Amino acid sequence: MSLTHFDDAGRAHMVDVSGKAETDRIAEATGVIRMSPETLARVNEGTAKKGDVLGVARLAGIMAAKRTADLIPLCHPLPLARVALDLTPDDALPGVRITATVKTTGRTGVEMEALTAVSIAGLTIYDMLKAADRAMEIGQIRVVLKDGGKSGRYEADRT
Repeated sequence: MSLTHFDDAGRAHMVDVSGKAETDRIAEATGVIRMSPETLARVNEGTAKKGDVLGVARLAGIMAAKRTADLIPLCHPLPLARVALDLTPDDALPGVRITATVKTTGRTGVEMEALTAVSIAGLTIYDMLKAADRAMEIGQIRVVLKDGGKSGRYEADRT
């Protein structure tokens, strides 16, 4: 399998998608941010010093998805039809489970937008809570669903 972001001479380039058909595309990515039970309690109780942690992180994730092409050099700028973030506190982690769903109709997929949304939402949670818990850990970021386009559907095992 060849890597499409390199030309025949091995130089990086933006892939030419002009010959592809426009299709409905969706991607979902997930991740987690682990924290102490005391820090998670602040999130759940709404007592973090910087305010509504999950609300701000949700907005940051949405904004990040819209700016993915500005952050990742070879990504195409895409007209996004939907960006949704689900931030779910989980006492078993303890921490927050992050899911981003991104949709478009276009010539290339939105996996990078979903991954960027999850990453920035996690970083925003860290930023808002770092005074209380510097040991937080962001991880397990991955694409769990991709559909649309020539390569078809991909769905990860979610167990």
